[in-house]
Amino acid sequence: MNESTSRKTAGTPSGTSSSVDFGYEQVPAHEKARRVREVFDSVADKYDIMNDLMSAGVHRLWKRYALGQTGLRPGHWALDVAGGTGDLAAGMAEQVGDAGLVVLSDINAAMLEVGRDRLLDRGLLRNVRFSLANAECLPFADDTFDCVTIGFGLRNVTDKAAALASMRRVLKPGGRVLILEFSKPTFPGLKPVYDLYSFNVLPWLGARIARDAQSYQYLAESIRRFPDQQTLLGLMREAGLEDCRHENLSGGIVALHRGFKY
Repeated sequence: MNESTSRKTAGTPSGTSSSVDFGYEQVPAHEKARRVREVFDSVADKYDIMNDLMSAGVHRLWKRYALGQTGLRPGHWALDVAGGTGDLAAGMAEQVGDAGLVVLSDINAAMLEVGRDRLLDRGLLRNVRFSLANAECLPFADDTFDCVTIGFGLRNVTDKAAALASMRRVLKPGGRVLILEFSKPTFPGLKPVYDLYSFNVLPWLGARIARDAQSYQYLAESIRRFPDQQTLLGLMREAGLEDCRHENLSGGIVALHRGFKY
């Protein structure tokens, strides 16, 4: 597998004119991928710092927990979709070892470049490849990967059903899809506190650290527009994944969904 795949896969797969959510705004479906790319072009160089600040470092615990559920062993192949700066890819690279392979894919070239630099600094490029790719039309053969992950990226995808179907297609029989994503708080009294934090503190941090309050306003809105835990389970089953289940983390602020291909 080449380090980079054809850039034609990074566009929106269809030119539909229907409207979709971009945060609280409605935009033509063919515009969303471009606008998401602009958001992450803007925040790529401060993305990791902002993640630590926004979550007080807890995002590392969420990702560590997800990595504990991959089922990966030495020699396996894994794909991290919308993998950004590579936290999950790095963990999986250590799990599969030198005999295995991890592909870090993202639709955003700036994020992918930051991810490559981070993995290079950690000495993990020996078994990692990179792909500029749209989650809705992954440029890999059927039945290729033992595990496919997507961490905090599915909510930015235009056609989530297409992305889930694409992830299932490239999964080997017996493999699993893991979706780590912000979800709907279930702990009593947590939602108003979480809303206050999301719509006041996050844009404030974005303005001062990333010099971009608007992008972090979008990120807060995109979380609210994302399907809740049960709805996402339904989408996974419709995509053909089986034995689908989820676990709430941090009172439902984040959920880990998993599904299998048999």
